Amino acid sequence: MQRITPCLWFDTQAEEAARFYTSVFTNSKIGNISYYSDGMPLPKGTVLTVTFTLDGQEFMALNGGPEFKFNEAVSFMVNCETQDEIDYYWDKLTAGGQEVQCGWLKDRYGVSWQIVPAAIATMISGKDPARTSRVMQALMKMVKLDIGQLQQAYDGK
Repeated sequence: MQRITPCLWFDTQAEEAARFYTSVFTNSKIGNISYYSDGMPLPKGTVLTVTFTLDGQEFMALNGGPEFKFNEAVSFMVNCETQDEIDYYWDKLTAGGQEVQCGWLKDRYGVSWQIVPAAIATMISGKDPARTSRVMQALMKMVKLDIGQLQQAYDGK
């Protein structure tokens, strides 16, 4: 059991969202589903929580009502080894959602994701400030990230 589990607050779409996310990521599954009972804020039988695992990471989804909305202050970063992976996750997670900027997107539920090349950390944290600057300039012009273009910027081509 992991010590820290992100809990995502949905209005009424917790189970739908958990099923969607587990369909996108490999090594994923739905865990326990709990339901509201008599005397609780939502009608008896409504899904209360859904536990699920995405690629080995545990999450909980909660149907808490419309009081809170997702925003960009919290996002989930997906590190990708290849452009095919970036394209896959980008296409799946933007379906019904919104492309944003610099590898960021919002899915159909309003959750923010960053779909990034795993190598980006190395590219922007190196000792050569010119390389870092070139990569950041290239990245800032992109919506979906392109590994080839970022590598060219890193290499100075």
